[in-house]
Amino acid sequence: MKDEKLLPAARETLERHLKAHGLRRTPERFALLEKVFSTGEHFYVDVLCEAMELEGYHVSRSTAYATMQLFLEAGLVRRHQFGNQPAQYERTLPGNSKSHLHLVCTICGRVREVRDSVQAAELCNRRYAGFKAESCAMYIYGICGRCQRQKNKTNRTQS
Repeated sequence: MKDEKLLPAARETLERHLKAHGLRRTPERFALLEKVFSTGEHFYVDVLCEAMELEGYHVSRSTAYATMQLFLEAGLVRRHQFGNQPAQYERTLPGNSKSHLHLVCTICGRVREVRDSVQAAELCNRRYAGFKAESCAMYIYGICGRCQRQKNKTNRTQS
Protein backbone atom coordinates (compact mmCIF):
# COMPACT_ATOMS: atom_id res chain seq x y z
CA MET A 1 0.00 0.00 0.00
CA LYS A 2 1.40 3.39 -0.99
CA ASP A 3 2.19 5.95 1.72
CA GLU A 4 -0.60 8.35 0.66
CA LYS A 5 -3.16 5.57 1.19
CA LEU A 6 -1.81 4.58 4.61
CA LEU A 7 -3.29 7.44 6.66
CA PRO A 8 -6.89 7.05 5.42
CA ALA A 9 -6.64 3.27 5.98
CA ALA A 10 -5.17 3.87 9.45
CA ARG A 11 -7.98 6.31 10.32
CA GLU A 12 -10.56 3.75 9.24
CA THR A 13 -8.85 1.03 11.31
CA LEU A 14 -8.75 3.30 14.35
CA GLU A 15 -12.41 4.30 13.91
CA ARG A 16 -13.45 0.63 13.80
CA HIS A 17 -11.33 -0.23 16.83
CA LEU A 18 -12.69 2.67 18.91
CA LYS A 19 -16.28 1.83 17.99
CA ALA A 20 -15.83 -1.89 18.66
CA HIS A 21 -14.40 -1.19 22.12
CA GLY A 22 -16.69 1.69 23.07
CA LEU A 23 -13.84 4.19 23.22
CA ARG A 24 -14.02 7.92 22.55
CA ARG A 25 -12.85 9.65 19.35
CA THR A 26 -10.48 12.22 20.86
CA PRO A 27 -8.62 14.84 18.84
CA GLU A 28 -5.35 13.76 20.53
CA ARG A 29 -5.70 10.19 19.26
CA PHE A 30 -6.20 11.32 15.70
CA ALA A 31 -3.43 13.95 15.90
CA LEU A 32 -1.03 11.27 17.13
CA LEU A 33 -2.19 8.90 14.41
CA GLU A 34 -1.50 11.54 11.77
CA LYS A 35 1.97 12.19 13.17
CA VAL A 36 2.79 8.47 13.37
CA PHE A 37 1.71 7.88 9.78
CA SER A 38 3.60 10.92 8.50
CA THR A 39 6.89 9.20 9.28
CA GLY A 40 8.28 6.02 7.82
CA GLU A 41 10.95 5.76 10.49
CA HIS A 42 11.04 4.10 13.89
CA PHE A 43 10.24 6.58 16.62
CA TYR A 44 10.32 7.09 20.37
CA VAL A 45 7.12 8.33 22.00
CA ASP A 46 8.99 11.17 23.72
CA VAL A 47 10.41 12.38 20.39
CA LEU A 48 6.94 12.16 18.85
CA CYS A 49 5.57 14.38 21.66
CA GLU A 50 8.39 16.90 21.17
CA ALA A 51 7.74 17.05 17.42
CA MET A 52 4.04 17.69 18.04
CA GLU A 53 4.90 20.37 20.60
CA LEU A 54 7.13 22.11 18.03
CA GLU A 55 4.14 22.16 15.67
CA GLY A 56 2.05 23.83 18.37
CA TYR A 57 0.00 20.79 19.40
CA HIS A 58 0.38 19.73 23.03
CA VAL A 59 -0.19 16.09 23.96
CA SER A 60 0.83 14.91 27.41
CA ARG A 61 3.32 12.07 27.64
CA SER A 62 0.83 9.90 29.52
CA THR A 63 -1.77 10.42 26.78
CA ALA A 64 0.82 9.62 24.12
CA TYR A 65 1.92 6.39 25.84
CA ALA A 66 -1.68 5.31 26.45
CA THR A 67 -2.48 6.06 22.81
CA MET A 68 0.50 3.99 21.62
CA GLN A 69 -0.90 1.08 23.64
CA LEU A 70 -4.26 1.62 21.94
CA PHE A 71 -2.52 1.72 18.53
CA LEU A 72 -0.72 -1.52 19.40
CA GLU A 73 -4.02 -3.21 20.21
CA ALA A 74 -5.55 -1.88 16.97
CA GLY A 75 -2.58 -3.15 14.92
CA LEU A 76 -1.50 0.35 13.88
CA VAL A 77 2.01 0.24 15.35
CA ARG A 78 4.58 -2.33 16.36
CA ARG A 79 6.69 -1.96 19.48
CA HIS A 80 10.38 -2.85 19.36
CA GLN A 81 12.88 -3.13 22.17
CA PHE A 82 16.38 -2.83 20.72
CA GLY A 83 18.92 -3.83 23.38
CA ASN A 84 18.62 -1.71 26.52
CA GLN A 85 17.19 1.34 24.72
CA PRO A 86 13.70 2.72 25.38
CA ALA A 87 10.97 1.15 23.26
CA GLN A 88 10.66 2.32 19.68
CA TYR A 89 7.59 2.04 17.51
CA GLU A 90 6.93 1.75 13.80
CA ARG A 91 3.72 2.26 11.89
CA THR A 92 1.93 -0.70 10.38
CA LEU A 93 -1.53 -1.75 9.28
CA PRO A 94 -3.33 -5.05 9.88
CA GLY A 95 -2.80 -7.30 6.88
CA ASN A 96 -0.10 -5.02 5.46
CA SER A 97 2.84 -6.25 7.50
CA LYS A 98 6.06 -6.85 5.64
CA SER A 99 8.71 -9.02 7.18
CA HIS A 100 12.03 -7.27 7.56
CA LEU A 101 15.33 -7.17 9.37
CA HIS A 102 16.45 -4.49 11.79
CA LEU A 103 20.16 -3.70 11.80
CA VAL A 104 20.87 -2.20 15.22
CA CYS A 105 24.14 -0.40 15.98
CA THR A 106 25.39 -1.35 19.44
CA ILE A 107 27.36 1.90 19.70
CA CYS A 108 25.00 4.70 18.60
CA GLY A 109 21.69 2.81 18.71
CA ARG A 110 20.73 3.74 15.15
CA VAL A 111 18.31 1.28 13.51
CA ARG A 112 18.19 0.55 9.80
CA GLU A 113 15.56 -1.64 8.18
CA VAL A 114 16.28 -4.12 5.44
CA ARG A 115 12.99 -4.84 3.66
CA ASP A 116 11.86 -7.97 1.84
CA SER A 117 14.48 -10.09 3.51
CA VAL A 118 14.41 -13.71 2.38
CA GLN A 119 15.42 -14.91 5.86
CA ALA A 120 12.67 -12.99 7.67
CA ALA A 121 10.07 -14.07 5.12
CA GLU A 122 11.10 -17.72 5.46
CA LEU A 123 10.71 -17.58 9.24
CA CYS A 124 7.36 -15.84 9.01
CA ASN A 125 6.01 -18.28 6.42
CA ARG A 126 7.17 -21.31 8.38
CA ARG A 127 4.46 -23.41 10.02
CA TYR A 128 4.39 -23.43 13.82
CA ALA A 129 2.15 -25.84 15.74
CA GLY A 130 -0.92 -24.02 17.06
CA PHE A 131 0.32 -20.63 15.88
CA LYS A 132 -0.30 -18.52 12.76
CA ALA A 133 2.43 -15.97 12.12
CA GLU A 134 1.25 -12.59 10.84
CA SER A 135 4.56 -10.80 10.52
CA CYS A 136 8.18 -11.23 11.44
CA ALA A 137 10.93 -8.84 12.47
CA MET A 138 14.50 -9.88 13.11
CA TYR A 139 17.15 -7.93 14.97
CA ILE A 140 20.80 -8.07 13.96
CA TYR A 141 23.18 -6.27 16.31
CA GLY A 142 26.52 -4.89 15.17
CA ILE A 143 28.33 -1.65 14.38
CA CYS A 144 27.03 0.72 11.70
CA GLY A 145 29.31 2.17 9.02
CA ARG A 146 29.44 5.61 10.65
CA CYS A 147 30.54 4.19 14.01
CA GLN A 148 33.06 1.87 12.29
CA ARG A 149 34.64 4.86 10.52
CA GLN A 150 34.73 6.84 13.79
CA LYS A 151 36.28 3.87 15.60
CA ASN A 152 38.92 3.43 12.85
CA LYS A 153 39.69 7.16 12.92
CA THR A 154 40.11 7.08 16.71
CA ASN A 155 42.37 4.00 16.49
CA ARG A 156 44.57 5.68 13.82
CA THR A 157 45.01 8.87 15.89
CA GLN A 158 45.91 6.84 19.00
CA SER A 159 48.58 4.85 17.10
